This record gives sequence, structure tokens and C-alpha cells, in this order.
Amino acid sequence: MSSRRKFIKNTALGTVGLSALVSSFSASAEANKNTSKAKPVKKPLVISTWRHGLAANEEAWKQLNNGAAPLDAIVAGVGVPEADPDVRSVGYGGLPDREGKVTLDACIMDKNSDCGSVSFLQGIKHPIAVAKKVLDETPHVMLTGKGALQFALEKGFKEENLLTEKSKESWKKWLEKSKYQPVINIENHDTISMLVLDEEGNLSGGCTTSGAAWKLHGRVGDSPIIGAGLFLDNEVGAAAATGLGEAVIRTAGSAMVVELMRQGKSPYEACKEIVERIYNKHKNHKDMAYLQVGFIAVNKKGEYAGYSIRPGFNYAVYDKENGNRMEDAGFKIKKK
Repeated sequence: MSSRRKFIKNTALGTVGLSALVSSFSASAEANKNTSKAKPVKKPLVISTWRHGLAANEEAWKQLNNGAAPLDAIVAGVGVPEADPDVRSVGYGGLPDREGKVTLDACIMDKNSDCGSVSFLQGIKHPIAVAKKVLDETPHVMLTGKGALQFALEKGFKEENLLTEKSKESWKKWLEKSKYQPVINIENHDTISMLVLDEEGNLSGGCTTSGAAWKLHGRVGDSPIIGAGLFLDNEVGAAAATGLGEAVIRTAGSAMVVELMRQGKSPYEACKEIVERIYNKHKNHKDMAYLQVGFIAVNKKGEYAGYSIRPGFNYAVYDKENGNRMEDAGFKIKKK
């Protein structure tokens, strides 16, 4: 929690004018000593965003070792932070919208490009599991709002209050100065996205989030949108996003990362190019003051990488040789 808070505080520049922003930051990907180049590993590989990805990776790895299908491993893995009230950007305990409602988004995708998604779902602790049900048991890709809730209840999911006292108090504190306007600043960009390359070399992925804190009621980010928050092509590779969802949606971010890998770029090169594209398209945009977007990607060779606009983005990687660990992503701009 503290690491994520520190990250957003260090990167949120909502009170800085655009001219000051441009003068305070410069291109520095090559100068960044922590840049993560594409790294090949022996299969299987599990990679997920942020430090809460460590616990998610552990469970997913355990499931894979026990013979679980990759999608089931993803559901179990990201289900760990979904159920953790201290991870306040995912599932139970997620920070609410400006109405005080916890609304959840999730999607999942398999090697055959079959996918399932839910958006604006309330009252269900594990939206990723509902997304998998959409994939498995409907002809659709996405269900939303009351329809998604109705479907979940019909499939046996339990409706419960997801707003913890801790998150409720944070919301009340925000209301004191909010003037009832949504603010994107602290605790907002912490989607957990997970990509799996199994022993047969097949790819799967999933995303789950409670979205931006204090958002307008009804807002949906990139996480449940196939092609934005998550995309894969089993012939090429997989990618997933974290950060300001609006910027990812505008650029079909994850799909573009995969397309660049199709053209022969490494995961690092592909993530870097799309991050730079997002940065350039948003230079004069109102969102630039707090813009942070990061991607993780893996190709069929088992090479993987992460890259973001600003420093602070890291991701968890689990493989046979090196176990479960955190790695820092490369980034475009740094503070002078």
C-alpha cells in the first residue's frame, strides 16, 4: 500500500502547468539504469503488475504445478489481491467512486482468442471469476452493470458489501474537499494484470481492478476492454496495461503492443514504442498532468519486459530458474 501511494505521489503533477511539466521532464529511457530489456526464460512464465503481483504469481504458479488450466490459474492468482482488503485498487476494499460505490472491471482471454469480460460490476468480490463464466457459458464477450450482477448471482456468486471501513473513511475524507468532483491522483493506477506462458508455449491473460478512485459513477476504464487493457495472439505474444485507462483506451494500447511484436519487435521495444505513442498523443491533453501508463508483455519465445511513461512501475515475474521476484520497468521520462 505504501509503495503504491509513494509511486502515485511521486508521479502525480496535477498542480503543475504544462509548460513546467515539459521543462521538468526529459526523455531518458536509454539513460535509465533500471531499464528492463527483453529477457528469455524457460517456460512456464507468469508475469503480473505491481507488488501485489507477487502473491498473485505464487498462487497461479501453485495452480499450474497442480495441473490447473492456465485460465483457472489466472483466476486463482489474481483472486488473491481481489480478496485482500489492503489492496485498495482491486476487488474487496477497493476505493469507491464519488458516490461511495465500489465498482469492478475484469477480463480474461485464452490461447484461442476466446474472452470474457465484466464492467461496472458491484457486490461481487471476484469479478475475474465472473469474466471467466462469461467466456465459458455465454456467446458474449462483455456483460456490464446490473446485467453482469444478475448473471453472477445466477451462477452462484455471493453478493456482498465490498466497501471496507478503511476505504469508506478514505472516501469520506475525500468528500470534505472534493466539491463532489472526481479527482485522479492517489491510489488510482493499480490494476493487476497477469500474463501466463505455459509449458506448451500457449498464452493466456487476465485483468481485474476497482478502477480509478473517486471516479464518476458508471465510469469504465481499460481493464475490461479486450485490445486496451489486455490482448494476446497465441501466434505472437501477449500484453497488458496499467495506469490511466482513458489513455490506454484512446490508443488500443495492448493490441498495439502485440501488433508490434508481430512485426518483429521485442517485448521491450513494443512496450516502449506504444508508451511513447501515448505520451506524444497526450502532450497537450488535459490528462497530461497526471498521466502514467505502463505495459507488460511476453512473446512466444518467453522474452518479457515492462515499460512505462514515468518511473515507479514494477512487475512480478515467476519462472523455474529464478523463482518469484520484482523487476523494475523501463521508463520514458524522469525528473531532473
